[in-house]
Amino acid sequence: MMRALWTSATGMSAQERSIDVIANNLANVNTSGFKHSRTHFQDLLYANMRPAGSETSDTGTQVPVGIQLGHGVKVVAVAKEFSQGSAVPTSEAPFNVDMMISGQGFFQIELPNGDVAYTRDGHFEINKDGNIVTSDGYPLKGGAVGVDPTQHTGVTIEGGGSIGFSTTGNPGFVAGQGQIELARFVNPSGLTALGNNLFVESASSGTPQVAKPDTEGMGSLRQHVLEQSNVNMVTEMVDMIATQRAYEIGTKAIQTADNMLSQVAQLKR
Repeated sequence: MMRALWTSATGMSAQERSIDVIANNLANVNTSGFKHSRTHFQDLLYANMRPAGSETSDTGTQVPVGIQLGHGVKVVAVAKEFSQGSAVPTSEAPFNVDMMISGQGFFQIELPNGDVAYTRDGHFEINKDGNIVTSDGYPLKGGAVGVDPTQHTGVTIEGGGSIGFSTTGNPGFVAGQGQIELARFVNPSGLTALGNNLFVESASSGTPQVAKPDTEGMGSLRQHVLEQSNVNMVTEMVDMIATQRAYEIGTKAIQTADNMLSQVAQLKR
């Protein structure tokens, strides 16, 4: 019965972690480029009270099935799932540089400390220097193009990552002003999340493979479109209900074990 108390406690603790993950998924349902997480569980150490195949003491035969008692569950991983989110069109304004990666890859972002971060969030702005930056002001690699509103009438980003301008004298697309490159990883779920829609490389993710969009397995770019979160609200709500019920069952198991202990304690009365 004491084992049942501690086993049930591990289950309740694991379900608490699971509901934390679900809550974060639901909180970011409208976050551009957000990737939902899934909680993975493993059972804990078993008490091998009678190994399978051990001999009986009286007849010398072997038992076909042993006696193993588990000690509960633990959270072993919370993994990001990088499936494609839905596309949502944004403004067609001439200086709107929102973009979406249709397929694999991450935008490369230059951090203030010189490191490179990676994101699927394609919401970008043009700063005072005319360069493409994130909402936090971090530069997009390949986006230092020097847009000049006094000379340029619009910015165009092609599917292959080439950035060009249109000017007053030349309303067409003038390419060669900048080139965006994407990065991808053999294990994107191993990336370390920094918050602010940014990830950094880890020992588990592997080193980034960098190439132009629409080449070497990279996705293509779509301007004036944003990738929405890949959170499925219906799935998350179902998971939340299942997690809540599993937690309630854990409390019932603790109450049952407690009642049994209470009855044993009252046997001498």
